[in-house]
Amino acid sequence: MALIVQKFGGTSVGNTDKIKAVAQRVLSCHKQGNQMVVVLSAMSGETDRLIGLARAVQQMPDLREMDMLVSTGEQVTVSLFAMAVKEAGSDAVSLLGDQVTIQTTNMHTKARIKSIDSGRIKRHLDDGKIVVIAGFQGVTEEGDITTLGRGGSDTTAVALAAALKADACEIFTDVEGVFTTDPNICARARKIDRISYDEMLELASLGAKVLDIRSVGLAKRYKVPVHVRSTFTENEGTWVVEEDKNMESMLVSGVTYNKNEARITISKVPDQPGVAAKIFLPISDAGIVVDMIIQNTRAGSMTDLTFTVIRSDYDRAMKLLEQVAAEINAESVSGAQDIAKVSIVGVGMRNHSGIASTMFQILAREGINIMMISTSEIKVSCIIEEKYTELAIRALHEAFALDKENVPAEEQV
Repeated sequence: MALIVQKFGGTSVGNTDKIKAVAQRVLSCHKQGNQMVVVLSAMSGETDRLIGLARAVQQMPDLREMDMLVSTGEQVTVSLFAMAVKEAGSDAVSLLGDQVTIQTTNMHTKARIKSIDSGRIKRHLDDGKIVVIAGFQGVTEEGDITTLGRGGSDTTAVALAAALKADACEIFTDVEGVFTTDPNICARARKIDRISYDEMLELASLGAKVLDIRSVGLAKRYKVPVHVRSTFTENEGTWVVEEDKNMESMLVSGVTYNKNEARITISKVPDQPGVAAKIFLPISDAGIVVDMIIQNTRAGSMTDLTFTVIRSDYDRAMKLLEQVAAEINAESVSGAQDIAKVSIVGVGMRNHSGIASTMFQILAREGINIMMISTSEIKVSCIIEEKYTELAIRALHEAFALDKENVPAEEQV
């Protein structure tokens, strides 16, 4: 008998018929003698609908009240799912984040999991029940409901798998696994059978929407094997696991993009110790994540500071930085939201040179200008104009021969 955690996203439970179908899939696994913990997202479109209601009432919704509102989406799906299981003749119990208890930090709308009390779950499992848990949510020490941000149900599922020492964590979605790039952009994208935690971390952080980055980080830390697969087929998906030598044979494993990017520039910043801290501390305190940072030195002890943030944080960041600019006597704050980040990822990059230059040559050949560059051991990222995103993805995918399996590293350069 195995203990299996399965997570189903919003498209998998988008209506009552789909909820019934998912219940049958879970019951099939349960009838094989497995203990089942099921994590569900809200129905597709429901979270966006709730956010729209909030913004119709308050221009910049209070974050605590926003968590109270959007957490109701998962409550609907878990209760309906439990009813579907009972209707099929088996037993299930639905639990919210505060009933489990999934304790989080108090950063509303972007909370992080601190601990999970698995006792109640284990008692229900021992009683033979399917345990259905609302993804995306938790509770603070003070008892306030929190949400984990977009993709938070993935994080809930992996965290539960780690806490319960589950035999497997399966993430069901509307795609068959992790692909070399977005199949909607590149028809020759290929499903990857196995990918390392580090590669998946980079892909997730750079815009790949298959898995939430925090879920991959937890999976790596607690060595939880994650199986990404489709709700609508029985096909094997992609296993996210520890790195092995075979993975290094591929120089580049995937190409990804992120259009949820915005660029901000603070011009003529005094080039003095402590100024950068004064700029970024308010941003950090507001929970705004900064990605790429470039500093261009000017004459006369002045510098320009350019960095990127998530596009949804752009307005808040600009408002904060206009106040900071006045305090530090910077000249101006400007920004742009018509940008995108394109990236190549692969553990094989660690032992090969020339990857970045090859990427730059490919983009130059297509007439695509690079605005900013960021690198790590296993990735190269470039900020470009958003309108060139699809062209860049297809060109890079073809140039690195990602449509073919087991291409030797030397043939990818």
